[in-house]
Amino acid sequence: MTDNAGSIPTGSFSLRGPYGRRAIGLSVAAAVGGFLFGFDSSVINGAVDSIQADFGLNAVITGFVVAIALLGCAVGAILAGNLSDRWGRLRVMFLGAVMFFVSSLGAGLAFSVWDLALWRIIGGLGIGIASVVAPAYIAEIAPRQIRGGLASLQQLAITIGIFAALLSDALLANAAGGADSVLWFGLEAWRWMFIVGIIPAAVYGILSFTVPESPRYLISKGRNDEAKEIFSRLVPPADLNQTMKELTNAIEEDKKTQGVSLRGPVFGLQGIVWVGIILSVFQQFVGINVIFYYSTTLWQSVGFPESASLTISVVTSITNVLVTLIAIFLVDRVGRKPILLTGSVMMALSLGTMAIAFMFSTTDAEGAVSLGAPWGPIALVAANIFVIGFGASWGPLVWVLLGEIFPSRIRGKALGVAAGAQWIANFLITVSFPAMSAWSLPLTYGMYAAFAALSFFYVFFKIPETKGMELEKTETLFHRPAKADAKA
Repeated sequence: MTDNAGSIPTGSFSLRGPYGRRAIGLSVAAAVGGFLFGFDSSVINGAVDSIQADFGLNAVITGFVVAIALLGCAVGAILAGNLSDRWGRLRVMFLGAVMFFVSSLGAGLAFSVWDLALWRIIGGLGIGIASVVAPAYIAEIAPRQIRGGLASLQQLAITIGIFAALLSDALLANAAGGADSVLWFGLEAWRWMFIVGIIPAAVYGILSFTVPESPRYLISKGRNDEAKEIFSRLVPPADLNQTMKELTNAIEEDKKTQGVSLRGPVFGLQGIVWVGIILSVFQQFVGINVIFYYSTTLWQSVGFPESASLTISVVTSITNVLVTLIAIFLVDRVGRKPILLTGSVMMALSLGTMAIAFMFSTTDAEGAVSLGAPWGPIALVAANIFVIGFGASWGPLVWVLLGEIFPSRIRGKALGVAAGAQWIANFLITVSFPAMSAWSLPLTYGMYAAFAALSFFYVFFKIPETKGMELEKTETLFHRPAKADAKA
């Protein structure tokens, strides 16, 4: 690309330029999969207490039902790489949309806890697929100059999905007079919380028929003319032939290593795969989804009624959206590494504050936790600072890095493994929280704070900066350290 830089019009690759706007349009369409991801992550927040009461569940089974979708997500994520390389990105997007549509309807009409769990697994498969295909598609159509901002749209869509789920939960519960009250057609409000998921699922399915296929996938299948026509809308004419040539050469090189395995000398995997896994695990082990899955219950323990707790959860989700916009603005200006390090510090301090606050909580005879002043408001502020720290850093930037760091020959498979690890880590945190919080909230939040602190040191010593690099060249930053680690 640098050979033609002199003839490329100034501002061509800005987000406001014509090519940037087209890339944004395609990225937004793909990122609707992230919206489904966020919606599914938080829609159960307003329903969890009603599910527990209606089906007579204990804390362990409740945690299992909340978290079971994440196991489906892990499987879907692992399968998505191979499926998208075989069928194309768009067909796999449509498959994910269909699965989420069916699961939303099934969960809303569930007649027992076990069929509810089954529908959530099916939805999880669809969400897991979307969580891999969306960042891969965005990375493959985005010009490198704005790739970080576009890749961050995945996380922005996730945060908007979280907001939409919590807002719809609050509106439905308030309209019915409570999540467990009947709303329409003899169905309780908590059931409608799931059913409304059919709307974004349908939108995602329709969009999968309206956006063009990934140019990289088309070239890999010998459909060069189609790929060139798509690229002609995304890069200036002076850069078109060079872009096609570089991508074609990269794909030809990949074919020489076709069928390459992720196996390597570092505990059975290539070192770069472990980098993706560790980043994914840290993103979840700080406990962010505890806030989005259980926040309504958490704020009730601080002394707020159900309606106010739902409203606080909505406000928290709005904060999450706004700080993600800040991350999108900064990621290609400041870089990935400084933002991640700052986020780690904010998360460690805020989680540590929450751990201290809950040392002063009391538990009644029924096991309900309450936290009076001044520690209740302090915990509330700390939780929102934690969301700000996460939403402006580890939330969006891990997805950016996962789309950048893997060599193209293993990108689909490695993204699937990393996303699968993320879902499994999410499952472990989600399923363990009810039991752990009943045992000791200070130790639970203290553990999340410790992982946030460890994430700082991992990024500081192990993660290089990838800002502004060609997608096919970012792997060179990780190649030598991976070898060195293997020898060590």
